[in-house]
Amino acid sequence: MDRYKILIVDDEPDNLALLYRTLRGKYDIAKSTSPLMALEMLKQEHFHCILSDHKMPEMDGVEFLKRTCEISPDTMRLLVTAYTDAGILIDAINYAKIYRYIKKPYNPDELTLIVQNALEYWQLRYDNGALVNDLKELFSGTVTAIVEALDAKDSYTLGRSKRVTFYAVKIAKALHLSNTTTGKIELAGLLHDIGMIGVSDDILAKVEKLSYDEYEEIKKHVNHSVRILDDIKQLKDVVEIIKYHHEYFDGKGYPYGKKGEDIPIGSRIIAVSDAFDSMVTPKAYRNQVMPEEALAQIKALAGKQFDPVVVETFEQIMPQAIAEIKELEKKSRTVPPTTPL
Repeated sequence: MDRYKILIVDDEPDNLALLYRTLRGKYDIAKSTSPLMALEMLKQEHFHCILSDHKMPEMDGVEFLKRTCEISPDTMRLLVTAYTDAGILIDAINYAKIYRYIKKPYNPDELTLIVQNALEYWQLRYDNGALVNDLKELFSGTVTAIVEALDAKDSYTLGRSKRVTFYAVKIAKALHLSNTTTGKIELAGLLHDIGMIGVSDDILAKVEKLSYDEYEEIKKHVNHSVRILDDIKQLKDVVEIIKYHHEYFDGKGYPYGKKGEDIPIGSRIIAVSDAFDSMVTPKAYRNQVMPEEALAQIKALAGKQFDPVVVETFEQIMPQAIAEIKELEKKSRTVPPTTPL
């Protein structure tokens, strides 16, 4: 990285000059005697560290550093103060999010070391953040590769996982689920049918209606999904959603016979989304079902196969969701327009 940038603020020109001389050899320094002007400087340029005096006439250092949090939350903050009152320092830590305070009169070597430590901490956070982003990109690429492998195996599944995920996320948001829960549901939607990879190609490619034994083989895809994903510890909660997405609200589903709210909310949402897309997706052995008819069938099974609250929510979001999918398919053409719109 190029030299770190530090902003120093002190209303006393002599003190400001001393701070500048102490730090200028190693860092790029900007300085100001006005906290208000310093805030404007911070809006125009990013600084890795801010060093502020405590007692200043325009506003004190704690208030100034607190305002810097809103403009540049990742910047390290240091407070130079002659006061050691516990209440003041607690406010500085809690509200201004300072890294350290430096007590006057300070030793220049000590001040330099504290600034160095603050910047090393900033660098560590930056590097860790970059690593996390790299891992997220890698993980996203892995999920995409898995979904594409499933799509390549069976033309019926082509694009289905994306559409199911789209409906599921819409339902989750309409139910005001947390961002974390919605994110897990999104991953579960993309991966819910990954176990189909373990089902015979002859069964998946069959044109006629499936026999009882063949349908029993299809049902095993849930267990296949769990086996494929179970060793990925980051997907633990996602696997729980996938594991139960074929359970029925009345307990007559498979493979575990869970019922009601014992079934994770994510699984109940995926169940409705998956059933709807399955109905409106063309199959060689049956006529295509229109969205309104598919919704009517799902509503008839509310309280039996499906969670009534999820069904009601899906009914609310369905028209807009279908319109958005149609628009997305027009733009990208990455998902074949299989839904009759």
